[in-house]
Amino acid sequence: MTLDYLSQNKAFGGDQFVLSHNSEATGTEMTFSIYVPPHEEGAKLPVLWYLSGLTCTHANVTEKGEFRQACAEHGVIFVAPDTSPRGDDVPDAGDEYDFGKGAGFYVDATQQPWSKHYRMRSYIEDELPGVIAANLPADMARQGITGHSMGGHGALTIALRNAGRFRSVSAFAPIVAPTKVPWGEKALSRYLGEDQDAWAEYDAVALIENGARLDNLLVDQGTADNFLEEQLKTGLLSMACAKAGIPADIRMQEGYDHSYYFISTFMAEHVKWHAERLG
Repeated sequence: MTLDYLSQNKAFGGDQFVLSHNSEATGTEMTFSIYVPPHEEGAKLPVLWYLSGLTCTHANVTEKGEFRQACAEHGVIFVAPDTSPRGDDVPDAGDEYDFGKGAGFYVDATQQPWSKHYRMRSYIEDELPGVIAANLPADMARQGITGHSMGGHGALTIALRNAGRFRSVSAFAPIVAPTKVPWGEKALSRYLGEDQDAWAEYDAVALIENGARLDNLLVDQGTADNFLEEQLKTGLLSMACAKAGIPADIRMQEGYDHSYYFISTFMAEHVKWHAERLG
């Protein structure tokens, strides 16, 4: 597979790339960013995946996430994919920010017209890891995953469905039970249809209740987040982890909102936490 290098910038001794490639999973060109920290020639480095939230592309965290210094210090590759397929032929939902382009919810859609291109589960779980492994100095035996909001939902569900793949899992203000909140009900019903058994594969709390487990979990959630009560419902994740015996550090951060001011405040802690578990 050919990768097109759209940009390259030096940062903290490493290199920040923005790359694109033709995706078989989505049938579109996909863009992602990747930071490769300084390393010895021939070295293979652990990988931390970051999945972004509603309305975002790869660019939001790349420009505002403040992860590079910590990744350089700890020797961690940082990969930030897009949140949905893009292109003139990709269906959209007009001015609905929480559905369509920028709102792929990391699912493989089964309903028309979304099913042709909206296959973000396959893209993130299968295709993009193969691209990274084939083209970059990544040790795919040492992977961690994190994300924000819709991307936190993606990180949690992907890790829960792929037992043993990720040595570390964290999230910033994740949607933890999309089958029970307006954002999730809207997206899952349109992408997957009305069969709620199919929705459960994309609900972290439901996956845990159905037996999926994580070895560790770190979550940061702001108490001033205006989406907390209606859309995020962090308490449901706390209860599910406690009941399942999952070692989870779920931290309510006083006064923080849903923005990248919040994410960037705790990003270096998350990178260090992942690095300690990735080795």
